[in-house]
Amino acid sequence: MIQTNQTWVTEFFLLGLTDDPQTQQLLFVLFLAVYLGTILGNLLLISLVLLDSQLHTPMYFFLCNLSLVDLCFSTTTVPQTIIHILSRRKLISFTGCAVQLLFILFFGSTECSLLGVMSYDRYLAICDPMHYSLIMTWKVCGLLALGCWFSGIVASLVDTTFTLSLPYQGDNKIAHFICELPALLNVASADTHSSEMVVFLMGVVILLAPVSVIMVSYVCIVVSVVRMRTVSGRLKAFSTCGSHLIVVILFYGSAIINYMTPKSAKELGKMVSVFYAVINPMLNPLIYSLRNKDVKRAFKNAANRRSICRT
Repeated sequence: MIQTNQTWVTEFFLLGLTDDPQTQQLLFVLFLAVYLGTILGNLLLISLVLLDSQLHTPMYFFLCNLSLVDLCFSTTTVPQTIIHILSRRKLISFTGCAVQLLFILFFGSTECSLLGVMSYDRYLAICDPMHYSLIMTWKVCGLLALGCWFSGIVASLVDTTFTLSLPYQGDNKIAHFICELPALLNVASADTHSSEMVVFLMGVVILLAPVSVIMVSYVCIVVSVVRMRTVSGRLKAFSTCGSHLIVVILFYGSAIINYMTPKSAKELGKMVSVFYAVINPMLNPLIYSLRNKDVKRAFKNAANRRSICRT
């Protein structure tokens, strides 16, 4: 489905991850299982936070926002990928591709900001516990969350506008399984240098700015934990921050590889995208649930209430 050089592209052909039929069957099962796990895990975590009054704290408020972002992020990419694995014609309209690109950037940028805010929340809770409740009021939490979502809107609109303003004529084969920004820039029929510079600068703001906040917060946290006299206090502080730090490393590591190095190898870009767009949204609720006593307690209480209602 390659149109002539004089014709504007109206649809794109996604080459996907592989052409091998057996591998595609395996990917179908894997992606479907991961997506169902993502829906179940994130909805369960959101429900526990909403229903358990002991989880009505700033940390779990931001965690609830993170689960919502992961749920939407996965829904933006995985269902279409599953359909394309089963389909022989892996086509997506230009409009559909633009919408998917916008939402990928929106939810991805929002998650970046949320992880930065969550690290700041942990910094206040551990390094300044006396003033924590005075600083992290519900009003402040709401404004921080709105700021994260708003930053996602701004970043996605800027990157999408500069990407789609390029001419797309002739080649409509995207070497990817989703309409992601680096892959789209590769098929543009004009010089992409200015657009890549805008994407890079936006990446500096939306990726490296929260990373800086995270690094400074955790340096302060480590210093405070080392100064603690009791071993139990140290273990509690590290267990509180451990889950968030794991999520940060997994998400930011893959996102920086993909967006801060737009000229990286195509196959590497696809594999990295599979991790942070498909697998990572499923891992986040598991990481927080398995390492968090409060979440496990809330789950046990919910299960006990359900069993009592049945009897």
